[in-house]
Amino acid sequence: MEQEPSATPTPPPTHPLHIHAYPDSIAPIVLLPGDPNRARYIAETFLASPICYNENRQLLGFTGTYKGTRVTVQATGMGAPSAAIVIEELVKLGAKVFIRCGTAGIIARDVKPCDIIIAMASNPNDGTTRQYLPHVRYAPVADFSVVEALVWASRQAVPDHIHVGLIQSDDGFYTMAPEHVPRLAAMGVLAVEMETAILFALAKLRGVRAGALLVASNYIGDPEFVEPTRLRDAVNQMLDVALNAAVAIKL
Repeated sequence: MEQEPSATPTPPPTHPLHIHAYPDSIAPIVLLPGDPNRARYIAETFLASPICYNENRQLLGFTGTYKGTRVTVQATGMGAPSAAIVIEELVKLGAKVFIRCGTAGIIARDVKPCDIIIAMASNPNDGTTRQYLPHVRYAPVADFSVVEALVWASRQAVPDHIHVGLIQSDDGFYTMAPEHVPRLAAMGVLAVEMETAILFALAKLRGVRAGALLVASNYIGDPEFVEPTRLRDAVNQMLDVALNAAVAIKL
């Protein structure tokens, strides 16, 4: 008797080049700290039953739950080039909403160390955003629904220490000097960091949503950062805000 040919076996799924994960490992909502150690700290401190899905290149990634909502925490590394790789691969894995959680150097004098900044937009003073959008004048902005959730969650936690507005994303950590501050302050820039502009730009280009929540660390030109214990407490407040906003965001 002639046997029927066997079905062609389904090939195993492939993971992206840098984030060695599969779609079912990634939650729809992703928190993006830069520091891998902070990613681990968030997962182990705030999430229930966190599972590490990626250690490749020390871009640590974890998925767990917070108040019953599934949340992923993924380190981006430092700067826009690394962040762009991570964001692109997370989009391919099915992520829908991104919240950057980081620190920023202070420009505006009404922002105090350890205040929380919610970015509505970021001036793209980085090369990665320009490479994605050559010869285009582009203003990377946050998604309103994410900003709304972050503002709501911040008002529950730290109502007197919130600033919502424009920031700037740079490539060079040590290139920002005190003499640059007055011009940026006159433009309404609250603070400077390194990843938000490319996050906002890629979110628009790839059809996902993004916001950014930052702790103000120190004034540009100060020789030292704020006292470590105070900064740690402010970062914990920021993370609590980010996670409660993640729960409130409608997918």
